[in-house]
Amino acid sequence: MVNLDVTILPAIGAFTAAIQDFTAFPFYPGFPIRNVTKVASTLPSHSWEYGTATQMLLELYNPEFSVFGARPFPVPSLDKDHVRAMEYAFRTIKLGTGYNALAAGEGSSGDPASLGVGAVLLGKRNATYARAAKETVDGLLNDVPRFSNGAISHRFSVAELWADFMYMAPPFLAYYAADTDDAELLQESVRQSKLYREILQDPSTGVWRHIIGPQSQDVGLWSTGNAWAAAGMCRILATITKAPVARTAPWRNGLINEITGYIKEIVDGAIASPHDDGLLRNYYYGTGSNRAWGEISGSTLIASVVYRMAVLQPGIFAQGSYIRWADGIKETISGNDEDGKAHVTPEGIVRPAVNPLDWWDVNKFERGSPEGNAFTVLLYTAWRDCVLAHRCRNPDAEPQGPGSDAGVAAEAGEASDATRRDVEGRSVPVARSHEIYRRNMNMMRQH
Repeated sequence: MVNLDVTILPAIGAFTAAIQDFTAFPFYPGFPIRNVTKVASTLPSHSWEYGTATQMLLELYNPEFSVFGARPFPVPSLDKDHVRAMEYAFRTIKLGTGYNALAAGEGSSGDPASLGVGAVLLGKRNATYARAAKETVDGLLNDVPRFSNGAISHRFSVAELWADFMYMAPPFLAYYAADTDDAELLQESVRQSKLYREILQDPSTGVWRHIIGPQSQDVGLWSTGNAWAAAGMCRILATITKAPVARTAPWRNGLINEITGYIKEIVDGAIASPHDDGLLRNYYYGTGSNRAWGEISGSTLIASVVYRMAVLQPGIFAQGSYIRWADGIKETISGNDEDGKAHVTPEGIVRPAVNPLDWWDVNKFERGSPEGNAFTVLLYTAWRDCVLAHRCRNPDAEPQGPGSDAGVAAEAGEASDATRRDVEGRSVPVARSHEIYRRNMNMMRQH
């Protein structure tokens, strides 16, 4: 099953090698992605939301430093003022102790770990954050309760497994392991995925139940929970493929096949489930008004996983049916719902989402979900990188039309000779942005 296309990794690296030249928005996805990004950066108010937004900003503006870049390890020493994800993490991390070393988990032992990648990056120049990252790892491994099969609990007061955990803690454990050359910890991140699957997977559909445990049990097949799990394991897969400690390890291919299989089960189950208005239901196979409506959070994040996997495992996921499904989700949110309302408002709010703080809420959440907006940006970044890797199709073959580099000024309501900002905040003429785009695309084709 190991179908990793290593030939395109240097191309992605070449495209993103110069931080000051990277254009985060070379393509127009069909909706105002810049406004979606702005909203996604301002909505968070909880630890896991801050962690997700940090990951979103890293993949969007500095993909070369994310696990989806060509050579993210060892983690480089960077100026936080030049990397938006690092600056965001610096502002949102609230230092504590133990598993709460990066944020107050409010009873969750897994959520603070979502800020772990940001802490590792900051820790290269600030020992306080390096210690906090290590303390988070130690707390998860040694202090947090375990389920009966050895899975690390998502809650500190009881042993309880949530699908959400899979995006928060195991990808951070894998990232920390890759940076510190800890082969045992890297393998543990996959073992935790296996242990969670043992308990949460629904054998008849392949997708995961939301929560198993004595406190908040929810055996429903929650769309967002499955998306959290698949996207987290996708990050683990990318980490294993890039980790120096795994490069020649005899267990490497086995772990790649294992984690790929887990991701595929969730993606296949989601695609096979009933859709409403072109989107995945809040609860797969749910009936009634509280479970049977299409929503954007789980839909966009699962679609982002398909685009990422088309690059990581093209022999499986670059097939037409997977890409067509993900493109369909992207096209759906680019349009209107069945009532004629835009899925993405001009201000950048993506709707309808599930209530991010109450998955049992029967009402569609329309005010802007921190998760839903961040997932939509992750959908865009995964699609963008898939196009650049020549695994996905861009309807606008050249950067023309609204929202592309040629249309930056139009989308912003500016004159055609306007300037844009690069990732370091410097003004770059739109014409210069064109030049950068064409040069980098040529570099990719040469690889």
